[in-house]
Amino acid sequence: MSSPFARPARFEPAEWEARVQLAAAYRIFDLLGWTEMIYNHLSLRVPGQEAHYLINPFGLHYREVTASNLVKVDARGGVVGHSDWPINPAGFTFHGAIHATLPDAHCVMHVHTTPTMAVCCLEEGLSFSNFYAAQLWGQVAYHDFEGITVHLDEGQRILASATVPGAPGQAARVAPVLLLRNHGPVVIGHSLPQALGLMWLVQRACEVQLASMSMGACRPIPVPVMERCVRDSLNFNPNFGAGQDVFDAMQRQVDAIDPGYRR
Repeated sequence: MSSPFARPARFEPAEWEARVQLAAAYRIFDLLGWTEMIYNHLSLRVPGQEAHYLINPFGLHYREVTASNLVKVDARGGVVGHSDWPINPAGFTFHGAIHATLPDAHCVMHVHTTPTMAVCCLEEGLSFSNFYAAQLWGQVAYHDFEGITVHLDEGQRILASATVPGAPGQAARVAPVLLLRNHGPVVIGHSLPQALGLMWLVQRACEVQLASMSMGACRPIPVPVMERCVRDSLNFNPNFGAGQDVFDAMQRQVDAIDPGYRR
């Protein structure tokens, strides 16, 4: 008997695997309470099709996203192949610019959770004063608020804001975490599991920051300790899986609730 979640013939195996993984990520975000009605977006580059990436159909709740209804988009924001749904223009503005410009940017995630948005609204931004934030030392950049991200020219400015100076003698680099001021966080991962791990770090760092700020001044962490935290973090060290084990565990949770995202 054939599986109810067999790969449709119109999708190559590598693309189908990416679709299932991204659809699982949308269900994971829903499980974690990171949804924002039908808004926000997670995107993933299509393996072997470097100019194309997958994103959620605009109009569907994250709980309704499946592997087959994800929309494939090209570098100009055009839908590739058939789709019953459009995409959110805000999802293309900076997702498209990032995917088209950065070869290692395989996954881009953006949310509007209350803790992360609240920290993005603070003048000082993220406070490197807790266990989670310490792992993000030197990994965060900022982009000033320009309004709703539906204007294509802002995509390049967002990309420029994410570019930070390198250490002495090193070239500039793109920060994996970009906090859109007064708006919300964007994370850039070399894989979907790593991006999920980064978003988890940002979320927890912001939750703890807001809780600790309500009690008074936060105790600072010495810079050498934070530098060591970044080196030792599971998210930045591929020897530790770079988030794959966390993604696998969360995928098992959504499979137990509803494996229908695999369709």
